[in-house]
Amino acid sequence: MPSTVLYDAGGHRNILIEEALAGESEVETNQHLIIHHDGAIILDPGGHNVYARVLAETGKQLGRSRLEAILLSHQDPDVVAAINGWLVASEATAYVSQLWLRFVPHFGLDRLVVSRLRGIPDEGMILDLRGCKLLFVPAHFLHSPGNFHVYDPVSHILYTGDLGASMGTPEREVRDFEAHRAYMEPFHRRYMASNRALRAWVRMVRQLDVEIVAPQHGAMFVGKRMVDRFLAWLETLETGVDVVEPLFRLPEH
Repeated sequence: MPSTVLYDAGGHRNILIEEALAGESEVETNQHLIIHHDGAIILDPGGHNVYARVLAETGKQLGRSRLEAILLSHQDPDVVAAINGWLVASEATAYVSQLWLRFVPHFGLDRLVVSRLRGIPDEGMILDLRGCKLLFVPAHFLHSPGNFHVYDPVSHILYTGDLGASMGTPEREVRDFEAHRAYMEPFHRRYMASNRALRAWVRMVRQLDVEIVAPQHGAMFVGKRMVDRFLAWLETLETGVDVVEPLFRLPEH
């Protein structure tokens, strides 16, 4: 399984474990690992069919560092399904929106590890990873009602889960934004709740110093110019309830 180092300086590393795909019927996923000195966090570790490969690559990248935390951006199976295995194989604490605390155990959490599943309050929180203050920032209704992104103030990478996701793109990094829209728009129009939620998120994110936007699916937005282009696109994009009315028709009978 290929890995790409996105940042490596001063004992801090950001590693992309790329597009773990177990079968053609499954959506491709990117797993992200942040290592700060001797501690580490994995973001959205994935489902059962990629678990063994992602776990092996994570162990290889960790070396003597210790996996201390797991971020579950929301409740989807491509994010959460293998969480029991991750908790059994490590001593990490998993974090998910408090809305999903009683739902995630339905993926089969062992009673011996369920106490290491912790809720994130709606307003978000800061996780101190061996001195690196990671921000868990709200992204509610984009697309889940309980949803969080991660901002790393050392590398200036914003990890956005399904927001910014692209399907089918051959690129690791967006080169031509206008051409890339075709890989994003159908997914965003159907899955993101509304333009109002998008605008609120953009206002919040513009307060951060972001060099890379790294989604869970598809290509990354690298450099401030491309990040700004992405944010500007989201500000005016009509999605979800903005465009839902044509779907409310009775089936032909």
